[in-house]
Amino acid sequence: MAEEDLLIANDVYLKSGMHIGTKFKTKDMEKFIYKTRVDGLSVMNVKLIDERIRVAANLLSSYNPEDIMVLSRRENGWKGIKLFSKCTGAKAFAGRYPPGILTNANLENYTETKILVVTDAWPDRNAVLDALKVGIPVIALSDTNNQTNGLDLIVPCNNKGKKSLSLVFYLLAREYLLKKDIIQSEENMPIKLDDFLSDD
Repeated sequence: MAEEDLLIANDVYLKSGMHIGTKFKTKDMEKFIYKTRVDGLSVMNVKLIDERIRVAANLLSSYNPEDIMVLSRRENGWKGIKLFSKCTGAKAFAGRYPPGILTNANLENYTETKILVVTDAWPDRNAVLDALKVGIPVIALSDTNNQTNGLDLIVPCNNKGKKSLSLVFYLLAREYLLKKDIIQSEENMPIKLDDFLSDD
């Protein structure tokens, strides 16, 4: 895939560390691994990451923003999901997910959702299990050590790094807004890439 065919310049992907996996790999994630470095870390294929972000954005664009929930128990994902929510109007849930908010209409914080995006299916497993109970599709950002059982769509990436997660959510927000005809180009993004990737 030529550089111009990627959603964003290859060096932006590389600088975010999105392609750097862990020293562990599951059978489910092997197909996304390009090579293993001398230090044992797996390196994911940027082209496949890019393709899966496109597929995820396409899927999300078939939903209204109020029907989408993005979720991250891991603190490194909080900035990305909050800015995604601010750009798109989707619901964001940062922190520990209380079981039942997707399944129990009697709970005060019950939330009706039609699709769920999690930053890591393991720490976010309570939400994934609830989504499975009610038949909500789940998109999961998945590192080389993730299991993928019960997930509808895997987006391979470094799902532990703050910059990597922020870049994924920037691209998902941008592509969602473009596909919904809410913006006409990247210049119209309500929150810029630098703000997603800044260290604050």
